[in-house]
Amino acid sequence: MSVKNCEKLEKSMVALTVEVGAADFEAAVEKAYKKQRGKISLPGFRPGKAPRKMIESMYGVEVFYEDAVNIALPDAYMEAVKAQELDVVGYPEVELKEVGKDGFTFVAKVAVYPEVTLGQYKGLEAPKAEVKVMAADVNARLKEMADRNSRMVSVDRKVKKGDTANIDFEGFDNGVAFDGGKGENFDLEIGSGHFVPGFEEQLIGMTAGEEKDIDITFPEDYHAELAGKAVVFHVKVNAVKVKEVPAIDDEFAKDVSEFDTLAELKKDLKAKMTAEREASAKRAFEDVLMEKVAEGITADIPDAMVEEQAHRFVDNFKMQMQSQGITLEQYQQMTGTDEAALLEQAKEPSLRQVKLDLAVGAIIKAEDLQVSDEEVEAEYAKVAQQYGMDVENVKKYIQADMIREQVIRAKAIAVVADSAVAVKPEEKKDEEKAESAEDAQ
Repeated sequence: MSVKNCEKLEKSMVALTVEVGAADFEAAVEKAYKKQRGKISLPGFRPGKAPRKMIESMYGVEVFYEDAVNIALPDAYMEAVKAQELDVVGYPEVELKEVGKDGFTFVAKVAVYPEVTLGQYKGLEAPKAEVKVMAADVNARLKEMADRNSRMVSVDRKVKKGDTANIDFEGFDNGVAFDGGKGENFDLEIGSGHFVPGFEEQLIGMTAGEEKDIDITFPEDYHAELAGKAVVFHVKVNAVKVKEVPAIDDEFAKDVSEFDTLAELKKDLKAKMTAEREASAKRAFEDVLMEKVAEGITADIPDAMVEEQAHRFVDNFKMQMQSQGITLEQYQQMTGTDEAALLEQAKEPSLRQVKLDLAVGAIIKAEDLQVSDEEVEAEYAKVAQQYGMDVENVKKYIQADMIREQVIRAKAIAVVADSAVAVKPEEKKDEEKAESAEDAQ
């Protein structure tokens, strides 16, 4: 193999002209013959026993050329990339130029990691929220904990809004039961809006054991054939339940934590909430800074890098959907979005991510950042503690290279954040304050 030319193109693309000589090509042809001879029959020879020269004389000397090229080309390409010390991105576009007994020539166009020029990355300015945890915040967290530890108890009275009614129901369209309209022992929170409008309201006032027919008209924009139809649901209330929330006192503290008093639990919650909010404010501060650094780089970014990142985003999205029990096909049917549209939507965030990754890489190079084995082990220990696992088990799931990448990336971000100036965030406009207040209610 010899590289005849290495031409730099636009958008960090390179065109490699590579020649595979006679000796290497002859070896590939021999491999192709041994691979194919079992499928070739010649008169007077058992399958797989026909000599190569006989096959070539009957079918032409080029009979094994295509397979031989497919055998030799990948290795020749990789050798050429190594010889030219190219940091390639993605897969090459290959054009075969000449093929003959003396070998073959091909041109491989491939994207390479672009040269990156950093803009300003030290002494930047970004807003950073001041962290405060008030007594009301702690009380709200305690209320959440109490809600999680609540239980449903049956009560002997009429259904009210906010209650949970355990019901049997069946829907009828002109006296005929329709598909999907039946349920038994279904717990329905009254006022949750989970059922068709008008259904939950008509359960108010019913008691356990009571049955009645409910008239319902499905909305015009309902997703099934029942859209706009007037139907009847026969409903039976099996039980009326209310949420029993435990009192938030010392006994509650003992039940849900390692503390003996509510005061101790509150102190611990405040410390944890403060740490959570400080970590969140730090991440938000760093995100703004790194966005500025990423936008300030100069680089001829190849399309292949963006496309590769877009595919990663879509693959991650597919896995998220699957974890929720939804296939990509189901999602596409629900939204009318195909994979090509998902990839197109992913291009803009993919470009931002690529710029960010290039910026981080450039900082690592500029600052000559390194990661020691001790730092890798310390990060393993941190991850193990976070997930309550043994360090050796963590190592089975996370490779050292991934941990090393996390550590050095954090170092690069710290270079930017440690030299940055934190400023007070701008006050929200009156309209935004009103919206935030509404969201909190």
